[in-house]
Amino acid sequence: MLLQNRAVFALGLRMCSTHVMKGPLMDTARPNSDMSEFRKVFSKAKHIAIITGAGVGAESGVPTFRGENEKWRKWQSQDLATPEAFSRTPSRVWEFYHYRRELALDKKPSAAHLAIAECEARLRKQGRSVVVITQCTDDLHRQAGSKHVLKIHGSLMETRCVSCGHVTVNKRSPICAALKDKGVPDPDVPDAQIPVDKLPRCGESDCHGLLRPNVVFFGETLDSHILTKVEHEMETCDLCLVVGTSSIVYPAAMFGPQIASRGIPVAEFNTNTTPKSEYFTYHFQGPCGTTLPPALAGHESEGI
Repeated sequence: MLLQNRAVFALGLRMCSTHVMKGPLMDTARPNSDMSEFRKVFSKAKHIAIITGAGVGAESGVPTFRGENEKWRKWQSQDLATPEAFSRTPSRVWEFYHYRRELALDKKPSAAHLAIAECEARLRKQGRSVVVITQCTDDLHRQAGSKHVLKIHGSLMETRCVSCGHVTVNKRSPICAALKDKGVPDPDVPDAQIPVDKLPRCGESDCHGLLRPNVVFFGETLDSHILTKVEHEMETCDLCLVVGTSSIVYPAAMFGPQIASRGIPVAEFNTNTTPKSEYFTYHFQGPCGTTLPPALAGHESEGI
């Protein structure tokens, strides 16, 4: 079995950690930054897995949970993205997610999104495949044209009923009348304290239950069906790219190192090194929109 820590992966608990994996490095303590060497490996790969994180969306203007967006009003963003917070203060959590939804709805795919989608379409014609395994909850990969996308943390553009469990795509803006112009992140803005019956409600007949964003809150388990698909991709890929992720949110942080552990080349594209950089074959530092397009462009061996 590929996964050395099968129990952790099977649990699929979304959690943030600064823990650094201990274990043997691959061939060298420092990853390679030779793009020409990477391009040779890329030209021979038949099944490419691309793991993307919040850094890809950030280049389109989608806020992350860190840096200047670490707080929303006076609360830590990660503390709002929990099932406990939604249970205690659904109005506040919906304001927070309404703010994030409205921002995401207004954004366009970055050069990195477009490079991934173009690569997938081009390689498909050659009988090769590209799968995107993303931690992003926006819809920018699909907007860019990517077809094979596994969203491990759910989607801001979907809702789930807490009563009947019905999931549906929802891109309404605002998502409900009571949230119109709400969600301003300024710390001096008071909570709207919207009554629960005025928050987004289920449209299924005889339900009318409270809706929640169909995202994986911190402390919740990931969708087991998605995880099964991710595991299959991890076991069958012959090249992996880890793009725009801090590699500290689990279980996604272990995907790249687990693929590397079976001798598969893994290339990291990020603005900085991460706790997992030493496990990877390649590291290309800089904005993903700058480093990724030339890495995924058509190779001379493709004859196009």
